[in-house]
Amino acid sequence: MNEYILYPGCSMEGSARAYNDSLMAIKDTLGIGLREVEDWNCCGATEYLSINLIPAYSLIARNLAIASKQANGTRTVVAPCSACYLNLAKADYYMEERPALGQKVNEALAAGGLHYQPGSLEIRHLLEVLVYDVGLETIKSKVVRPLTGLRVAPYLGCMVPRPDYYNRWSDHEHPTELDEVLKALGAEVIDFPLKTTCCGGHMTQIGPETAYELIRRLVSSADTYQADIMTTVCPMCQMNLDAYQAETNRYFGTHYQMPIVFFTQLMGLAFGMDAKDLGFGLEIVSAKKALERIGVELPEPPAAKKKDEGLPMPQRRLKKTATPKQEVEA
Repeated sequence: MNEYILYPGCSMEGSARAYNDSLMAIKDTLGIGLREVEDWNCCGATEYLSINLIPAYSLIARNLAIASKQANGTRTVVAPCSACYLNLAKADYYMEERPALGQKVNEALAAGGLHYQPGSLEIRHLLEVLVYDVGLETIKSKVVRPLTGLRVAPYLGCMVPRPDYYNRWSDHEHPTELDEVLKALGAEVIDFPLKTTCCGGHMTQIGPETAYELIRRLVSSADTYQADIMTTVCPMCQMNLDAYQAETNRYFGTHYQMPIVFFTQLMGLAFGMDAKDLGFGLEIVSAKKALERIGVELPEPPAAKKKDEGLPMPQRRLKKTATPKQEVEA
């Protein structure tokens, strides 16, 4: 069994619960041992590094320092979340490349009795570990329910394959790792040209008009290529494309219903696992119709209960800036 240190990140306990559920479901089948970083903290996501560099890197490096203390035979930290993976890799790389930065970060860590020697750990994304450690042949050998007939758009987002400090990925713009995993599961993988295009990140909160356009482009492209479902490796990407798809439809007058799920969920299905155990049903745009194509029944979600308490949240009214005629390609 391959043993790794797991840095889960905040999303895996909340918006990306389906990612966590499906990862926990498939790890034993693939022979992966995951030991969670003890007392881990948030990586700061994307904003903190733009606000205050030393505290931001210290926040990230605290996780690396703790992980290095509990390594015990393995020096590989696996991050399923793309933002977490990038932040951990950044901290490790820049602490070594810029000794002055590394010294200041370790001075901050020393206040908590910690120290991190950059380069002492390997920071890797879950997808890369599955492809290059577990291997495509092993993944294929575990398939008992091939995803034959399911057209899947593979979407990695912008943070996983670049800047790629340690040259782990096949290509920075059009990496093939996710495509190959999906093919090993028996899925029909579409040639998705926007697989590393940004979903907008937190622009949904800062500039909704920009965010909706980025979401529209991605969903529209998958729909144009007749995908049944989109799959991703990133909690932020999944949340944006799923949770804000309805808002995007209202803004542009479109009617997309593209399910967005995690690649580990599709792996679990191909391995013969129950859809509910893999987190299916937690998505907002239901994957029910897509799963029916491969003979998997997903119960209808329960009707939403009317809340008796709490005040309604104000909704920002955005001016419609596009027509349905503009919905195919940007």
